[in-house]
Amino acid sequence: MKVFRLFALLDRLREASAPVSAEALADALEVSPRTIYRDMATLQAMGAPVRGEAGLGYQMERGYFLPPLRFDAEEMEAIALGMRLVAARGDDGLRAAAARVSGKIGAASGEGAGKVTDRLPLRAVTREHPQAGVVDRWLPELRRVIRERRIVTLGYVDLSRRETRRRVRPLGLTVFDEVWLLTGWCEAREDFRNFRVDRIATIEDTGERAPNERGRRFEDYLATL
Repeated sequence: MKVFRLFALLDRLREASAPVSAEALADALEVSPRTIYRDMATLQAMGAPVRGEAGLGYQMERGYFLPPLRFDAEEMEAIALGMRLVAARGDDGLRAAAARVSGKIGAASGEGAGKVTDRLPLRAVTREHPQAGVVDRWLPELRRVIRERRIVTLGYVDLSRRETRRRVRPLGLTVFDEVWLLTGWCEAREDFRNFRVDRIATIEDTGERAPNERGRRFEDYLATL
């Protein structure tokens, strides 16, 4: 039905980080490019924040927010499990954010806060870790400096229990079974370095903002793995 195709188009554009051509959308939805042109005209007439550029494709306007229009069963399971993993392994701020997301999904569905995800038979648990308090202490600050691209000075305790000071650009966080890992660009070594969050002793924000330099970003680090 056309209405489901319109929802699917919005989902595709919401997920895309770059303009998507009519041909690519047509292939994904198994329709003709002419149908995509008509559907896009319909969405724009309805006020959807979608724009098209000749030779580039279609893109969602920046600065606009569209609430989720629908989720299929597997999407709901992915959301529920993701939020429960965050609740099990995140800091207080992330746990509160997960609860807000659950409430928004419930409100959008008309079933009340949390009811949609609460009834799904998916759970996430984690063992108590002796350094959990240290991790909870630093995660909010690390998430902030990563968002703001700050340069920080880390007090870090190495395997020999010696505390060193590192001037670092925090780039990303990775959670493993028992530890959180901070990936950063070490200014002294001019290379990527990983730091266990539970071994961080101090974090000092230098007030400096790191440039978004190619070769020194989190995605550049991931490309080396």
